[in-house]
Amino acid sequence: MDGAASAPVSDVARERLTSPPISDVVREHLETYLRHLGTERRLSPHTSSNYARDLRALADFMERGNLPDLRQVDSQHVRVFAARSHAGGLSPRSVQRRLSAVRGFFNYLLREKLVASNPALDIRAPKAARRLPGTLDVDQLNQLLDIPPEDALAVRDKAIMELFYSSGLRLDELVGLDLGHLDLADRTVRVLGKGRKTRVVPVGRKAVEALRIWLRERGGLASTDEAALFVGRNGARLKHRAVQLRIAYWARRKGLPSHVHPHLFRHSFATHLLESSKDLRGVQELLGHADISTTQIYTHLDFAHLARTYDASHPRAKRKT
Repeated sequence: MDGAASAPVSDVARERLTSPPISDVVREHLETYLRHLGTERRLSPHTSSNYARDLRALADFMERGNLPDLRQVDSQHVRVFAARSHAGGLSPRSVQRRLSAVRGFFNYLLREKLVASNPALDIRAPKAARRLPGTLDVDQLNQLLDIPPEDALAVRDKAIMELFYSSGLRLDELVGLDLGHLDLADRTVRVLGKGRKTRVVPVGRKAVEALRIWLRERGGLASTDEAALFVGRNGARLKHRAVQLRIAYWARRKGLPSHVHPHLFRHSFATHLLESSKDLRGVQELLGHADISTTQIYTHLDFAHLARTYDASHPRAKRKT
């Protein structure tokens, strides 16, 4: 906690914690916890901002309920807080995230001996319907990745999308890549994933070819001291939004019917790999999932594919024409 005390709180977090006013003691604990998230746990600014918003909602709930002391909050208060969040329009998934933020906060207070127990431990959000992630089929991917090398940006975009599909990277992982993370001789890339965990994943032949061509073009765009693998027109590291816009541009140009975004490549990578290999643990390692239950969503996609095949092929399942 001593090391965290000197770190600044983000502007977003500070705005969430200062208006409307709450107890000075509660505010101090919240600010200290958010510093802890940024320094010790090294959460991304986006995740820290979400935590700040959720904990601001808890502070507002405490203020309205005349609960000036965090030690007064019990499990019934947290249960009511979750129920009111849901009644106020939050989806079950968002309520789950909000409760996760509250559990993390009270775990921290417990560790610092500021409370005697964690009142959020056994509180569960309403059950959310499990949504299957969207994917692109192989034909759609081939259509999308058939990009003519008309200029340096087209070459770069093809390399980006080939790498997304080849290695199942998250958007944040891809834009964070430096030149030194890529080993084309070994056909691997070193990725910094969620929780600052590093993994090494293979790079497919098509992606290696596209990356070699991009590296020849990159010198004409990149600033001399820029370490980023992918750069924009200004020579600096490519931003998240720029990648999203370029992928959407190529999808429209190729006439793909649905909204195409970077995470679709990751979903498609996992689904196609699992359909072929049936190796759930292997796919978990490649995706960098800490919990295999996260990877198991793709077994549902695989079953959906098998069910469609069954309906179309089985003599007793085929519909009469």
